Amino acid sequence: MTTQEEVPEEPGLSADDLRDAWPVLSVDDRMQGFRMLSQAEAEDFFLSMPARDQAELLNVLPVHSRRSWMRLLAPDDAADLVQQVPFEMREGLLGLLDLPTRKEVRALLAYAEDAAGGLMNPRYARVRPDMTVDEAIAYLKKQAREKVLETIYYVYVLDEQQHLLGVVSFRELFAAPTNTKVRDVMQEQVVCVHADQDQESVSRLFADHDLIAIPVVDAENRVQGIVTLDDIVDVVQEEATEDIQKIGGMEALDAPYLSVELWSMVKKRGGWLAALFLGEMLTASAMAYFEDEIAKAVVLALFVPLIISSGGNSGSQATTLVIRAMALDEVRLRDWWRVARRELAAGVTLGFFLGCIGFARIVLWQMVRPLYGPQYLRIAFTVWGSLIGVVLFGTVAGSLLPFILKKLGFDPASASAPFVATLVDVTGLVIYFTVASIILRGTLL
Repeated sequence: MTTQEEVPEEPGLSADDLRDAWPVLSVDDRMQGFRMLSQAEAEDFFLSMPARDQAELLNVLPVHSRRSWMRLLAPDDAADLVQQVPFEMREGLLGLLDLPTRKEVRALLAYAEDAAGGLMNPRYARVRPDMTVDEAIAYLKKQAREKVLETIYYVYVLDEQQHLLGVVSFRELFAAPTNTKVRDVMQEQVVCVHADQDQESVSRLFADHDLIAIPVVDAENRVQGIVTLDDIVDVVQEEATEDIQKIGGMEALDAPYLSVELWSMVKKRGGWLAALFLGEMLTASAMAYFEDEIAKAVVLALFVPLIISSGGNSGSQATTLVIRAMALDEVRLRDWWRVARRELAAGVTLGFFLGCIGFARIVLWQMVRPLYGPQYLRIAFTVWGSLIGVVLFGTVAGSLLPFILKKLGFDPASASAPFVATLVDVTGLVIYFTVASIILRGTLL
């Protein structure tokens, strides 16, 4: 009698596996992998996806199944998804929602995507000031059972016209005597934002006050919804990514790196590269202007890359530090002189330090293998003095350029490191050959 050996069943695809592979999968492979998940895993996976990926997945799902997936989303998440599809497809997606949610989503779509109104969730916990604590708790339980609330962080106290009167935490609500009125336990000082407030300033409020939700009010202090911490985490990531890409010298991408088409990537990078290339042409012009000096003292050309790269590096450091400080609201326009003074001192110190290294390198190399001729000490002093001047200029220029752009109404992050480096390259040559003409006059020049 023979028994058939049981073959162990291969484990199915997990949500974590699919999430790791998602960026490199084709649309068909994504759909196939999504179908392999259990219903619970699929729901959690769908809710955790960025709105762009949710929209792409929904577009390839069978028409009859789209309704259930759309109705999984909170109103603010549904609004984010709708904004990711072409305008002509939006009505079709909105029609999949129930009437109350559809009205909420339409109201959210009226706000700018990067404003507090575009981030808020219109479903929040609210009570009346004349309720007792016991009545308020019972009312909140009723709202939770009816799924009127998507998230519960704080309880906001409103009057009949929805004006914001105060806020009470759940801990304070449950700890208070049951017959106490809500108005007696609420806090009247509430941190709130207006619906048209920029998302960056909203994120700073979260950081400054250590909150997990902030109410959004209109001009008459009526509550429209709440912005929650998970929304702000996405905002911070988005803003940081955009700033880093701009600092790198390119237009910010509007999608994940692997999702951006090649031609779109080329367009976003090519414009900046062309502008920087045109700027670098000025460097060639500066070199041509000092052609006679280079012809008389060819040795000077050996140190051109050393000089201009040091200035560009110091300028890039300064502009990156200032842009980040501006993003964190650590410095403002009025602080430009304080920043300039600090960078002036830093530029002199760093330039002196690098100049000493350059001076020592020339002297020591001359002792090992004479290359610079009998005037090597003058050349060493030329490099030393030039490095002080170039690093000083690069540091000050790099620190002030973000202030200038912000004053003109541009994004300070547009003061990219390559742009600063290109600017300093031209001025670095002028500084270098000016110092050389002073120190080497009557000898090599």
